[in-house]
Amino acid sequence: MISKAFKKLFNIREQVVIEKPKSFSGSMEQFHSRQNEPATASLPAASSPMAVAPIDLSALFYSLLFPSIQLSGTANELEKNVFRRVEAALTSPKAIAERVLKLPTQVAALDQQLADESTDTKALLALIERDPVLSVEVLKLCNSPLFKRNDKEVTSLQVALVQLGREQMRRFVTTAMMREVIDIQPIYFRRFGSQIWRHSMQVAYLSSELTQEDSDTAFLLGLLHDVGKIAIFKLLLEAFKQAEPGEQPCSSLFRQVMTAKSLSLSALLARYWELPSLFEAELSRLAVVDSKPAGGLAEVVWRANLISECSMLLEAGKLSAEQLERLLFDAAIDAETFEQLHHKLMQF
Repeated sequence: MISKAFKKLFNIREQVVIEKPKSFSGSMEQFHSRQNEPATASLPAASSPMAVAPIDLSALFYSLLFPSIQLSGTANELEKNVFRRVEAALTSPKAIAERVLKLPTQVAALDQQLADESTDTKALLALIERDPVLSVEVLKLCNSPLFKRNDKEVTSLQVALVQLGREQMRRFVTTAMMREVIDIQPIYFRRFGSQIWRHSMQVAYLSSELTQEDSDTAFLLGLLHDVGKIAIFKLLLEAFKQAEPGEQPCSSLFRQVMTAKSLSLSALLARYWELPSLFEAELSRLAVVDSKPAGGLAEVVWRANLISECSMLLEAGKLSAEQLERLLFDAAIDAETFEQLHHKLMQF
């Protein structure tokens, strides 16, 4: 199974069984029954998840992406410039898809070929070899401690493909090429890029585990769900060129725009990249603000996103036990299962 290969890729060894709820409002009875079990020492339970004040998870996660910025209430000229660019991108995604966030042309072709069992190995190798950087990344993976079979270094892509296997190669190739899209150059903003990329990988992994339908599609959808955030951030980097010295994205309004508009932009980019229509449809469902999608892969990614954000915030010490319990209640996951997943996600 590809999901097993991905676990191996990121050194995720233990197996955790995650029960997929019928909906995010469902499975609560099962959740409550688990809550009556003894809680783990690292995740103490609050008296009642419903007693906790409403949690602005987007604000907490934003503080993780931009830890040195103090939020204010008023948008500055830098942010207004970005707002205009975002609105233009939502009106015409072609410009942003071609200039700001261009999808590597091989992604769709390689994914289709790797998924097709009848595709000749030579044809697969020819597609990979068109991208020298990708070729290097595949060889690096094959020679990494996780996959190295013996002391002899692998220098051939053909041997690498045999060693990795077609399914594992498919998952890795997609991940490696999407990493190019999320690359952030300015050193003082690399934290944003690294955190978003880590979050995207976690959501991709969790999505593939939470669904019983199509784990490969769920994986890619999870990987793509935040490309809108990356697009907005790259627009921000462009706007810095015209900004006053010292201006930073520090208003709560910018955080709201980053949160509310990014998924709409992700959906539009999926359409312009000519991905299967399912991707735009499910991302559009996710883009409905303050709404939990009911059913389908959108629900799976919504839940995976929530679990990942909880894990990253808990790791950074930005989430109290009471807040965590309330969010786990929303995600229909018990504390014990979350703790097991949390230990896995910290390995990403």
